[in-house]
Amino acid sequence: MLGFFFRHYDDIVERYVVFDDGSTDDSLELLRAHPRVDLRSMPPYADPDSRVRSGQALQEHCWKESRGAADWVIVTDVDEHLYHPNLASYLAGCLDKGVTAIPSLGYRMLAEEFPQAGVRLSERVVRGQPTTHYSKMNIFSPDAIEATNYGLGRHTAQPLGRVVLPPRDELILLHFRYLGFERTHRRHQEYLTRQRAKDLENGWGIQYSWSREKLREVWDGISGGLIDVVSPDLRPWETHPGPRWWTEHPRVS
Repeated sequence: MLGFFFRHYDDIVERYVVFDDGSTDDSLELLRAHPRVDLRSMPPYADPDSRVRSGQALQEHCWKESRGAADWVIVTDVDEHLYHPNLASYLAGCLDKGVTAIPSLGYRMLAEEFPQAGVRLSERVVRGQPTTHYSKMNIFSPDAIEATNYGLGRHTAQPLGRVVLPPRDELILLHFRYLGFERTHRRHQEYLTRQRAKDLENGWGIQYSWSREKLREVWDGISGGLIDVVSPDLRPWETHPGPRWWTEHPRVS
């Protein structure tokens, strides 16, 4: 996924700070080869009994070192791609208007087979299911935002500070979790071994324990609700379903 990740973000990102949580594949080699990557080991778990809670604690503070050095900071996972037809110009326009936080509307992307290397996922895998659960605040101004107050998995936030949203919700978040059925099942099994006692007790990451049959049931359910997320006719600010936790915050006109 790293090749797809860098291909998507390299045009707008000046510096990546990547926290590795014990990769056993070729990820570390790829990360060390990228000239803009600051590779760090995952710090000691804030909660030794929860991988999820510890990740939440890291995400709440890791971006603060960008204050005074960056217009925007992106807090994201490797399988999350922020998308807009003209992303760089859109972000520049938001900056000029005084926008400080840009929530993104989530789409759960799916492909039966894993894409070949060297492509842009947003050009090759273009069908996804609009999913409120994956609507997040990945990108914001580190100088204007005092705290994000992320919920578990960053599925919600309660940002504090000078919070100003764009006029409408144009930015979307493409979550490429379901790429290749067998690959996805294998990765779920691997992730399950990393879960800690509280994660298992609370069902955080419950999908990692799904059987192949359960995953196929969910997979087929997603398949029935896919739409073309890069269609020029898509108007996500009007058509994306479900509540939006950010409606209390002001927007620029």
